[in-house]
Parts: sequence; C-alpha cells; structure tokens
Amino acid sequence: MLTALSIQNFAIIDRLDISFDAGLTVITGETGAGKSVLINALNLVLGGRSRSEIVRTGQETAEVVALFSVEGNDVVNARLEEAGIDCDGELAIRRVVSRNGRSRIYVNGVLVNAKMLADLAEGLVDISGQHEHLSLMKSEVHLDLLDRIAGLSAERETVASCYAALCEVDRALCEMRERQKHRNEREALLRFQIQELDQAQLKDPDEEDQLSQEAVRLSSVERLREAAQVMENELYDASGSGQARLERALKSCQILADADARFLPVCEELSSALAVVEDAARTASHYARDLHASPERLDEVQSRLSLLARLRRKYGATLKEVIDHWKSLKAELEGLACAEEQLEHLERERAERGKALVSACNALTAARFKGGRQLSAAVCRELASLGMGSAVLCVEISPLTSGIEVDGRFYSARGGDKVEFLLSANRGEAPQPLNKIASGGELSRFMLSVKRVIASKDAVPTYVFDEVDTGVGGPTAEAIGRKLAAVSAYAQALCITHLPQIAALATTHLKVSKSESDGRTTSRIVQLSESERIEELARMLGGQQITQTTRAHAEEMVRLGREISASARANSEEGRAVA
Repeated sequence: MLTALSIQNFAIIDRLDISFDAGLTVITGETGAGKSVLINALNLVLGGRSRSEIVRTGQETAEVVALFSVEGNDVVNARLEEAGIDCDGELAIRRVVSRNGRSRIYVNGVLVNAKMLADLAEGLVDISGQHEHLSLMKSEVHLDLLDRIAGLSAERETVASCYAALCEVDRALCEMRERQKHRNEREALLRFQIQELDQAQLKDPDEEDQLSQEAVRLSSVERLREAAQVMENELYDASGSGQARLERALKSCQILADADARFLPVCEELSSALAVVEDAARTASHYARDLHASPERLDEVQSRLSLLARLRRKYGATLKEVIDHWKSLKAELEGLACAEEQLEHLERERAERGKALVSACNALTAARFKGGRQLSAAVCRELASLGMGSAVLCVEISPLTSGIEVDGRFYSARGGDKVEFLLSANRGEAPQPLNKIASGGELSRFMLSVKRVIASKDAVPTYVFDEVDTGVGGPTAEAIGRKLAAVSAYAQALCITHLPQIAALATTHLKVSKSESDGRTTSRIVQLSESERIEELARMLGGQQITQTTRAHAEEMVRLGREISASARANSEEGRAVA
C-alpha cells in the first residue's frame, strides 16, 4: 500500500510530505485548493506522462517521491527481482521532472526508464475517476478480472497448458512443412553430393598427405636415384669412403687401447659409427635399386590429389572434415525419407492436442458465462444502492478473432473468448463500453460498485477514488460512503470528496488548503485531529458560517462514521474467516 508521498515544486505545491495509513483516507478542501494536484503527482510516479507545465514557476525541477509497502506482494517483488532491484519490503519511486519536460526516474535508488517504471508500478494503485491508470477502463483486463472474481484459476491453468502443448506441435509442424517445401530440391542436391563423395571412396583422412609425398618421389626419380648412389658411394664404395676411413681409424684406436685403457670407450664409439655408416649405405643402395620412373602412377597420384583438393574446396577445410560432411549428408537424406511419416504423426498429434484445447476452452467459456451473470447481478445491486437503480452491467463474452486456429475458431493461452464490460446507466439506453461513458460520476460509481464486489479478491492494494460524489447527495452520498468503507476494509482506499457524508467515514482525514504570500499561491495539506475534523465537516455542511447546530451535526456524523467503519471491518474479517 501507499505509505508516504513527498512533493516538491509541483504546480502550486511548494513542499508537501504526507503519510498514509490503511483504511479509508479522505481528502477534502475547497475547490481549487489543489486536491487534483495530489492525484496528478501520484499519476506521475506510477508512470504517467511528464510535462514541463507541472514545474512550479521560478523552479528548475519538480520532484515526487512515493513510498509503498510491498511486503508480501509476491507479484511486485518478483518484478523487482527480475529487474535486479533490491527490495526489503519497501518500494520507493522518485521522479524528477525538469523545466524542459525531461524526467529522471529512480526505483529504490536505481535509475530506470519510463517503460520500466510503468511495468514495475502496474497494479500498485488503481485510480478511479480519471482515464489515466484506470485499469477497469481497459477492456483487455476485463477477462482476467472476470476469471479472478469467478475463481477460474484452475480452468485457466488447464487452458494455458493445452495451449502451450498445441503451440509446441505447431512449431514442429511449421518447421517440417518448411522443409517439405524444398524437399525435392534438397533431396536431389543431397543425392548428387553423396554420389560425388561415394565415387571418391574416401576412407583415410591422411591419404592426401601420403599421396603428396609419393608425388614428390615420382616426379624426381632420377634426381633421387643419383643422390642415393652418391650417398652409397661416399659412405661405402669409393676409395677413401667413410667406411674405409672409419675402419683405419678404428684399427689405430685399438692399438692405442692396448696400451692405454682410456681409448676403450673411443673404440666402442668408432665401432658404432662404423655400423651406422654401413647401415646408411645399405639403405641408400636399396632405395636407389627400388626407384623406378612411372609416369602412369604419377598421373594417377596427381589426378587423385586434384580430386581431393576439389572436394576440400566444396565440403571442408581438411579431408577429415570432408569425410564427416559426407556422413552428415547421408544422415540428412535418411531423415528426409522419414519426413512424410513424421509429418503424418505430427498432424495426428496436432488434432489430438487441438481437441484437448477446445474442450478446456469450452469448459472455461461456460464458467465465464455463469460468472458473468453473477458479477452483473452483484454489481447491479450495488449500483441500485448508489442511486443508479436503472443501471445494467452486461458482461459481453464473444469469440476471439485472432490467435491459434482449431476447427475454424481462434484460441489463446487465456481461452477462446473476448470479455468486455458494458454499462447502461439509464433505462432504455443501450449498454456501452466503459470508456464511452460521458458522466464521470456514473463511471466512478460503477467503478466503486465493481470494487465493492471484488475487493476481497482483487490484488490491487490501493484504490484512489476521485469524483465519486459527482451529482449525488443525501442517502446516495451516505451509500457511497458505506461502499468506500467496505472497500477500505480489504484494501487501502483514498477518496477525494466534497461530501460530509463520505468524509465522516474516514479513518484518516486530510485537508488541502491554499494561501497567498509575496504574490505566490501555495497549496498545503494537513492531517486533521478529531476536533479539526468536526470543524471541517461543519464547514462542508454549512459553509463558512459554522453554527452550534452544524457542529453538533458534524459530531454525530463522526460518531456514526466510526460505527459504520467498525461494522465494515468486522464484516470483512468474517468474510475472510468464511473464505
């Protein structure tokens, strides 16, 4: 609920700091004192449009800070957590508007934009009597409101589950059909590519490296044979070859070793070197003997290398990637072969899930018609006690015209219906959408009636009622006050009123007044004490001339107001206990 509101340099307000309590808070004051400015300021911190005109003359910025208690409000706390904003049970919204119309917005000290503010503040306050932030004016919320009043959460969950299941199948069908559109072209391409790779008979990812080495050998046979022969000759055959020199050196080393044991290891090393030289010479000899020029084999190797290079350019950077791609093409072709069967299976599943969705939606629609009749009757009873005995509320339920289609009808996650509240304020008038009702008083009384019916089930913690007393008086005014007291037993209610019958029911009474000083007009607001309340009610009853009679009347109204408020609280507690 709203616990505090601080306003600086806003219109005719210099500085105001207001605290709010639970129950019914009424705000009174003479016309033009600045009561509507409070509503405008509250609108601003709820995400309303900022305008440079609200900045007090002579100031550069206007500032509004609203403090809400959100402890136990799981919806708001979840939004704050998702936005990464810390919250310890309190939500502070601060909005600063500059002379150029730009504004800065802070939520618990975190800078946010206007859209984020509107999302975070949604559902915190419901302002009746104005077209901004008035949730009941929006036909898109009527369906959710009806379902909440009628207690259809279980049916809604069933519909949402069936809808999600159908959407999942539809996504799979869409993907499958999209692939089917190009299936023939894709299949032909796959077969061509697979045939090309099949003919290449790719097996070894190292084949290209091995063939490259062989190609080098085949293209340099004479040069390689000559090099091998020279190597063999220098190491073994020629006079003064490496072998002959090592043998002579080894004989001399053995003579030295006979005389000095230090040369024994040297003899072993020379023997090893001699063996290495002999082995190298034999290898060169065998290599030269096995080398044969083969132009046919060279052409074959070069042709194979050219094929592999072409395949790499088309299918992968390496031969291994080409082989892996070859395998994936075969798998895709096999999948296409099963596509018809998969498509038929998905279409059967779509029909089954569509049938389940239709069944769930039909049950929900029937429950909505029943709940709509009950809501209409309850609201009409409330309106009758508010001086609108001829008013009729129609809960219009019609099929959706867009969404997911099943058997020629459309459905959404909320069912197959559109819901809109239509009101006929006077006998003989056709019911109209709420946003087309011209009378602010009629609209406000309708809102109050709806709030009275749904107060125990509505999730909005704070209601603001403006102009609910327009065009009424006497018993109707008292009836409006009783409704407000009943609503405030379930949720915090703020009401701007000119009627003493309503003001007398307040648990907290605020008075707005304005004064002039140094050529400037300033609005101020104070919480009235018990004696001040009586004086204010007496003023509202009799004008500026307050008599003992009007003062006594005011005292009696305050006493009766306490009894009515106490009765409303008792009834609400009894209702909660029964629930």
